[in-house]
Amino acid sequence: MTGDTGRHPDDAHPGGSAAAREMRALARPLNGVDDLDPLVERITGARFVCIGEASHGTHEYYRWRCLLARRLIEERGFTWIGVEGDWPDCWRINRWLRGQADRELDARGLLARFERWPTWLWANEDVAEFLAWLREWNAGRPPAEQVGFYGLDVYSLWDSLREIIAWLQVNEPGAMDTARQAWRCFMPYREDPHSYAWSTRLVPETCEADVVALLVEVRRRAGVRAGSDEDAFDAAQNAEVAANAERYYRIMVRGDRDSWNIRDHHMADTIDRLAAHLGPQSKGMIWEHNTHVGDARATDMARDGLVNVGQLVRERHSIDGVVLVGFASHQGSVLAAAAWGSPELALPVPAAVPSSHEGILHSVLGTDALLVFPDDRAGPWLGAWLPHRAIGVVYQPGHEAGNYVPTRMGGRYDALIWLEETTALVPLHHEPRPEEPEYETEPTGF
Repeated sequence: MTGDTGRHPDDAHPGGSAAAREMRALARPLNGVDDLDPLVERITGARFVCIGEASHGTHEYYRWRCLLARRLIEERGFTWIGVEGDWPDCWRINRWLRGQADRELDARGLLARFERWPTWLWANEDVAEFLAWLREWNAGRPPAEQVGFYGLDVYSLWDSLREIIAWLQVNEPGAMDTARQAWRCFMPYREDPHSYAWSTRLVPETCEADVVALLVEVRRRAGVRAGSDEDAFDAAQNAEVAANAERYYRIMVRGDRDSWNIRDHHMADTIDRLAAHLGPQSKGMIWEHNTHVGDARATDMARDGLVNVGQLVRERHSIDGVVLVGFASHQGSVLAAAAWGSPELALPVPAAVPSSHEGILHSVLGTDALLVFPDDRAGPWLGAWLPHRAIGVVYQPGHEAGNYVPTRMGGRYDALIWLEETTALVPLHHEPRPEEPEYETEPTGF
């Protein structure tokens, strides 16, 4: 693939002609699902594949990720998907996919139950289409061959507490006193984690001891069953979420960037628990934003002491095989919000900064492409530190400079899916206008 558009970018960009030659040598046309063959082959033998997205609101990122996932399930035996979503919500999807609950609902009806802002992350047309296919794939297969769907995130403090209490009432009523104590501690804050977090800035009293005591109790009582009892595993994971969510919100509201590390360690630990629970033959896909999936050591995050899921999975599971896949695009539109908690909008994405990875890919290739990186990543492009665009759920197109992360592409990913022009996701429903102000749950945005 030459990507010849009549332009001569070789002399106009960092790295010059050598960088352009490297890009062209790596790039393969990306027109249909069969063009993913080199990436599928690269993934052969890997137990973990982290598949990113450069925004949470782009149709093409979701579409290509779903197409790749289908091939990995059908051809490479992948058995579970972990996403940047809440554990309780995704556990309901997991049970629906396995035919264990909500059989009367279709995928759109199931996803309509997502309430945490921004709901469009998972309640969108692309995910609904994929889940409908995955349910059919699972139908008729024994449980051990079915594909699961799980939430890796840390936000669901109250929902997870409710799930723990419901399980204890039926299975371990002797632990209810510990659960009630934790619930009573959080009750004054009316299910508002920010209200709880801000209160801890004013007085030294927190609910940490109560929720940790609950975690210890649930680990002890559910842990012995969790190997074969799915409900016990669910209860144990909800206890992990509750304990880490309490810490996350308490640290985040103080402006401590370590809240990022708490969250990504929680997600990486959840990946480990899922892999252990599903057995040594299981193979997992992780769907998250590039900012979580791309190895933090190849960005300026490392300078600030931040880690992420991609780095942690590589460090912990290199012997099992790990592949990190990023996405990038030049321009188009994106579904996002002008402020945290606001209704979604289809916003324009302007042409990428010319000196960024995206700007150079556009100039050199000029068309959609798949780039699978070689073992040697010290080349003039793969080894260069250049800006790489990241769009969050809050986006202001007029302030593009703040959306670029210094990145060494060859260290951050093992492959990149490049798209010239992208379009906004189609949500299943619109975000309601909040009755009260919403507070950002990301420690720093993107």
